[in-house]
Amino acid sequence: MSYINPVLPGTNPDPSVCRVGSTFYLATSSFEYFPGVPLYRSDDLVSWEQIGHCFNRESQLDLSDTDTSGGIYAPTLRYHDGTFYLVTTDVGGQGNVLLTAADPAGEWSEPTQLDVPGFDPDLFFDGDTAYLSYAHGPTLAETTIKQATVNPDTGDVGEPSELWRGIEGTFAEAPHLYRVDGTYYLLTAEGGTHLNHMVVAARSDDPTGPFEACPTNPILSHRGHPMQSIKATGHGDLVDAPDGTWWLVFLGIRQQGGHPGWHQLGRETFLAPVEWVDGWPVVNGGELITPRMTVDSLPGDGSAPDRAAPARATLATFDDETLDVAFEHRRNPDESAYSLTEPPGSLTLRGRTESLGDSGATFVGRRQAHFDCRIDTRFTFDPAEGAEAGLALVADERHHYEIGVTRIDGTTVAIVRLRIGDATETVVETPVDGPEHSVRVDATAEEYRLSYLQGDKDYPEAVGTASSKYLSTEVTGNFTGVYIGPYATTGEDATSPASFDYFTYEPTADE
Repeated sequence: MSYINPVLPGTNPDPSVCRVGSTFYLATSSFEYFPGVPLYRSDDLVSWEQIGHCFNRESQLDLSDTDTSGGIYAPTLRYHDGTFYLVTTDVGGQGNVLLTAADPAGEWSEPTQLDVPGFDPDLFFDGDTAYLSYAHGPTLAETTIKQATVNPDTGDVGEPSELWRGIEGTFAEAPHLYRVDGTYYLLTAEGGTHLNHMVVAARSDDPTGPFEACPTNPILSHRGHPMQSIKATGHGDLVDAPDGTWWLVFLGIRQQGGHPGWHQLGRETFLAPVEWVDGWPVVNGGELITPRMTVDSLPGDGSAPDRAAPARATLATFDDETLDVAFEHRRNPDESAYSLTEPPGSLTLRGRTESLGDSGATFVGRRQAHFDCRIDTRFTFDPAEGAEAGLALVADERHHYEIGVTRIDGTTVAIVRLRIGDATETVVETPVDGPEHSVRVDATAEEYRLSYLQGDKDYPEAVGTASSKYLSTEVTGNFTGVYIGPYATTGEDATSPASFDYFTYEPTADE
């Protein structure tokens, strides 16, 4: 049988997985987006359902002063004696923290701060002792893995010691500890988080080391394979299935456009089988990871010959009391700027003085998870002078495209605006009629087509195109991929609300 990689497309980096019975749970990094740390559930490691977020209250996570690509890094998700544990780093904020939950789909605790420096914490239970491992060093290139005991009830941390320096002596991060058949195994990410990324394994008779390196390290890497469509593979986490098989979840990217290429979907979650050979984990038989993976079986119901992740369309009509779980804000939202009840059945945005170039913009979006997709929305908006609303594609404050409606010198116009670094250009400015508006984005791997529509009236002049390259990590230098969703701005607070009737995101091709 076969399955399709990535199993979690779109921005879902640094995956961490655990199993409870026959059910798998997975968490990924969320950086400056709120709610933070999306949580997924699966019975087969391929088809994942999002069940919520670990950080969904401002008391847990204040991102208001967080820089782009700051915020939440590299969670580790574990289950022990009836409790789910999550340790992660709030970069630039609380530092390393620990949260707990009885039900991962329910409410998580307030964070307990862990008094250790560094990032990428791991939590490992061994009998009555819990170990906290993490990456720390004088510079990012000089990080090594440190370890200390931790009391998961209080957050008290013991005296740290060095656990692992890395096989190359640089960029050792993302530690995960396991006990398999009486032997302790350490997995780390090394080589940096881009094209030299890799997963490294070591083992010991004691969780505190010393650890010997796997003779075939790295156990996973696509470094040195520039023609592969999947690159930057690394940051892995092991899990065993009820049938005794082992698997590795890890991040990777899908670059487009040849050399040097670009990726606008962010770092995604991939899956590979693992075998144990001579006491060492071997990933995918030592072969490279491919978009279509052939395996003997998958966990869960093994009757299906092929398995692929769901299309993950979003068809939001805003009839519920809360937004679809796929939607996230850039940093904590100002609740006064968003409403699902005024009027009911709509998402109403009240623009503030902040534009999409500011950290506090009124914007809510979902990950772009497919190169080929269509996104459209209809909204009611009678703008005051200078007010604006529509649909935006956002990589960060300095890299975004939008198709929107505004009023200029007393005339309502549709616009397409492109912001690429220091350059901003309005490439479309066309007068339109009435307060009812529809806008659409058609995406391919190479470009975005942004269109204004209105009933049966054709607006061929209200169409703009832009290259996807300029919203990619290779251009922005940041960690997240593109998010797509409604936005609103205004020259005055709380004027000219825009009410969105629906939002649809649908893949338009198999990938």
